Amino acid sequence: MRAARLTQALDAGLVRLPAEGRILVLGPGAEDDLSALPRDRTLAVQGFRPDHDALSARGLAVVPVLPEGPFALALVCLPRARDAARGLIAAACALTPGGTVVVDGQKTDGVDALYREVRALVPQVSEALSKAHGKLFAFPSTMALAHWAAGPKAAGDGFVTVPGVFSADGPDPGSALLAAALPAQMKGRGVDLGAGWGYLARAALQREGITHLDLVEADRAALDCARANLTDPRAAFHWADAATFRPARPAHWVVCNPPFHAGRGADPAVGVAFLGAEARMLVPDGTLWLVANRHLPYDRPLAALFRHVQDLPGTPAFRLTRASNPFPPNRR
Repeated sequence: MRAARLTQALDAGLVRLPAEGRILVLGPGAEDDLSALPRDRTLAVQGFRPDHDALSARGLAVVPVLPEGPFALALVCLPRARDAARGLIAAACALTPGGTVVVDGQKTDGVDALYREVRALVPQVSEALSKAHGKLFAFPSTMALAHWAAGPKAAGDGFVTVPGVFSADGPDPGSALLAAALPAQMKGRGVDLGAGWGYLARAALQREGITHLDLVEADRAALDCARANLTDPRAAFHWADAATFRPARPAHWVVCNPPFHAGRGADPAVGVAFLGAEARMLVPDGTLWLVANRHLPYDRPLAALFRHVQDLPGTPAFRLTRASNPFPPNRR
């Protein structure tokens, strides 16, 4: 989709590649084909660890956070969150003084509305190229969109988030439910798998007996928020794919509110991969504290991974589970 629009835009002269200077690509996904761009001058920015690693494995230069400029051209791959999309466009403008900004996104990303907004503020915007349920347009870098720059936002109780992270406006109801259900004592070493911006981790660290907590998060922006939100010396922060993360030492307990989406579609296999990782990282008598949307099919995976699985009081929307004593690997 993105490759087809970019190639057509280059062939039609709607976008012209600069003869020299670096090219910046903001937010490409693992599936995006960027072969139309000169690889030796292209730098991608992707803070979601699985996508970052997939792009790097294909030989692309990729970093997790915004680099220093300048760049001659920037391609913005729109995320779905409107404020995050605006922030990327503002960042692209700031990093390409005198250059060109190209914006590409699906209709489901809100590209139509953003195109109208940019046209209202910037005088020299190209016609939009429409293809494969999306649009691409370009304009000269401008400071007219500087007010779109994404900044931190308050999420209540002293927490700080940024646009685009999960539940940026405040605690997810599932996480709040799990935080309230945690026991008064949680001794030893723990892991918050899919830690987000640190809400569950802070709740866990208020319990007695904890000596160490690994916060594991694939979204670099969310993890950076967690670093700002937690100054407890017992906390360690890991930018990693939760499904493959291994703590330095086995954990006595894990808390988790796993995602259940891959891209734009619901995919329970994502959560199942989290469950397998949790079982592998626990000590033989370790415990998993899990919250999940009630409709997700986790009963069989939990029964295959843990000797004891107990439902706790939840809500019509969320199921709370305490699972303990993971089976050894040869029994799973």
